[in-house]
Amino acid sequence: MQLDGKVCVVTGAGQGIGRATAIEMTRQGAKVVVSDVNDGPGNGTVELVRAAGGEAVYAHADVRSNDDVTALMEVAVGTFGRLDVLHNNAGVHESAFTTETASDRLPEEVWDTVYEINLKGVWRCSRAAVPHLRAAGGGSIVNAGSTGSLVAYPGNAAYGASKHAIIGLTKNMAVDLAQDAIRVNCYCPASINTPMFEQFVDAAEDKEALLSALTATHLIRRLGRPEEVAKLVCFLASDDASFITGGAYLIDGGSLAWRGSN
Repeated sequence: MQLDGKVCVVTGAGQGIGRATAIEMTRQGAKVVVSDVNDGPGNGTVELVRAAGGEAVYAHADVRSNDDVTALMEVAVGTFGRLDVLHNNAGVHESAFTTETASDRLPEEVWDTVYEINLKGVWRCSRAAVPHLRAAGGGSIVNAGSTGSLVAYPGNAAYGASKHAIIGLTKNMAVDLAQDAIRVNCYCPASINTPMFEQFVDAAEDKEALLSALTATHLIRRLGRPEEVAKLVCFLASDDASFITGGAYLIDGGSLAWRGSN
């Protein structure tokens, strides 16, 4: 098993890719601290992990809070004795807060919220995790990017800008932490069938047209599944990826290979 014996923290693990990754990590032998700002879904993930025979605990954490993320890493070490992997998955899109998502109409407070969670939250959690990863002799940080890290979409200014910045942050962290044997990578999914994706589509005036346009760019003509992304996250987190750091890896059904439509 790729992650046998490792202790992992997953933020935003109450649903979608975070939930799928927490479950897959335990299938691969890890012990997982499931973190979310919503306690019901977070505890639901723990129940699913345990039902599958895995080992997990829940820790409430708002990635906008230094106290919360510090306590989160301490839960991992206090419960399981160490920390080996941080999956920075927690994220939001502006459509969760407003229908005015165009760059010239987006409310400033929405921009600030998206950036605080999607970018600063990644930096804040990583900063809190590094002393524990260093104490373990090294480890891995895996950050959630997006195809929106590389190309633009309508009504996506705050999310897209934050995800573009994730690639830069990932590279800088990889440079800074290499001496501590801490690898840092990010993954960039296209349209994945998650609750956040559904919320993004539901906010559109023409939901069917948006869904068709997004999936039409995929050479593999369907939405991606959270479980597929989880396997990539687990690979990047594992020792099988021991010579990989500072990279951004597409999992997009071939979308950015051409950006056409079938």
